[in-house]
Amino acid sequence: MNYFITGTDTGAGKTYVTALLLEAARAEGRSTVGFKPISCGDREDAETLLAVSTPAPQLNLDRINPVHLKTPAAPLAASMIEGKPVDLALIQNAYAELAGEFEQVLVEGVGGWEVPIAQGYHVGDLAKELGLPVLLVVDNRLGALNHTILTARAIASRGLECAGIILNHVGDERDSASVSNRVVLEQTLDIPILADILHGETAIRWPLP
Repeated sequence: MNYFITGTDTGAGKTYVTALLLEAARAEGRSTVGFKPISCGDREDAETLLAVSTPAPQLNLDRINPVHLKTPAAPLAASMIEGKPVDLALIQNAYAELAGEFEQVLVEGVGGWEVPIAQGYHVGDLAKELGLPVLLVVDNRLGALNHTILTARAIASRGLECAGIILNHVGDERDSASVSNRVVLEQTLDIPILADILHGETAIRWPLP
């Protein structure tokens, strides 16, 4: 099963969690690859995914990350600044090729669910076109409940399944909100909490079939 990984916001830890998931899948013997359709600014996230994907002869950074915009901004803004529209067909073709070569593809979005990629086209629209179940990475802190519930509802509004929530402790300090968020989300949303990743944790078990 392939998955689309989104976050409650930029900085929620999508790449960190995706890398842990890739390593966990490989530990189970799966042929798995990370896919970062769009990067803005540097390509460090895509480089991280390449490093932990199952090695393959023709796998390189451009296949992992087909669209790279140099401006550190939302894709729509970066493409306007650079005069370079995001090539959606290129993304679709790159994904299809990886899906044909690997047992599992983990697609990491850019920013949050409603970040604009092109005029009238957002990250959620890309997930819908790919037709993938969604994993939601949450920066587990004060304010996470609102961001998580809104994002979960936005995923459902596009007719997609949110297959699970992964709580990620970006900061090393724990407060009452980070401790209680899981219980509140379990009572509020009919979505499983797949993992609760502590700050600095370097390995997890593969949480899905």
